Amino acid sequence: MSDAEAEPETEPDVDEEADAGTAADPAAAERDGEARPTPLPVSEAADLVDRVTDNVSQVIVGNDAAIEHILVTVLGRGHLLLEDVPGVGKTMLARSLATSVDCEFKRVQFTPDLLPSDVTGINVYNQKRGEFEFRPGPVFANIVLGDEINRAPPKTQSALLEAMEEGQVTVDGVTRTLPDPFTVIATQNDVEPGRTYELPLAEIDRFMKKLRLGYPDRADETEMLGRTAGEHPIESLESVATTEELRRARATVGEVGVSEPVREYVTDLATYTREHAQLGVSPRGSIALVRASQARAVIDGRDYVVPDDVQTEARSVFAHRVRPRTGSESGLDVVEDALSSVAVE
Repeated sequence: MSDAEAEPETEPDVDEEADAGTAADPAAAERDGEARPTPLPVSEAADLVDRVTDNVSQVIVGNDAAIEHILVTVLGRGHLLLEDVPGVGKTMLARSLATSVDCEFKRVQFTPDLLPSDVTGINVYNQKRGEFEFRPGPVFANIVLGDEINRAPPKTQSALLEAMEEGQVTVDGVTRTLPDPFTVIATQNDVEPGRTYELPLAEIDRFMKKLRLGYPDRADETEMLGRTAGEHPIESLESVATTEELRRARATVGEVGVSEPVREYVTDLATYTREHAQLGVSPRGSIALVRASQARAVIDGRDYVVPDDVQTEARSVFAHRVRPRTGSESGLDVVEDALSSVAVE
């Protein structure tokens, strides 16, 4: 249904707007009447992660830890920020993941002249039909790669805020649901600060994790050159899981048990950063750490979180949210101090 298919003589009510919103995403329209996905058994969800990791490793050499981090992000219903130099495989990582789980993948190259509507979509007048039609932007996909997001001005960057937090976008007063699953993988150029716009804190806080891939070591780079000498392995990569399996695995993660002592431990870590930094971890960050820890537990074949899961995930989830008091330390330093100072009960 397009925006103009509501009754022209009357103001559309809330239900009509919701119906119009699902039109941009047929899958979302189908989900309106669906029950919540049936969770996979933990062993099957862990097996799915192993299959996807092995498959992506055919393209991405020597970065198994990064692949695992991105899968934790997807399973934990989060978004990922990759900050690194050009050419280290950030785009290939996102494409390989989308292909491996048979998800729809779209890429947005952020530039200084990019408009918010170039990301979310726009209403276009159809002269033949005499009405406006919504043309969805690239954000309507399961995995969206925002390449060099800090090259675009803040107004365009903010086009992702609602999408990342609510799983929806609003254009001309009409809210449209995004596909499920929905994950943003954004890359950030950190070598040309004079030609970029710093991401606002409100947006940084919406990324579950922030990672760096780094340069490959000598053996890995040599292996990579051998694999890409002919046809690039991404061209022959096949899916090893379905989108529905991924949705069910995410439901599995949502049911992983988090005991009160573990929740208190997460709270104490967040509180430490607030007391020892100019800006500490927000409650959104604490929630992200719990969800990442749940995903980590599933990867390890457990249906409950242990403190080791929290400690494994805390650095990549907390560090980018912390603003230290002095320039001599980093957010990661504060998180490391928290992990060494806060007792595990």
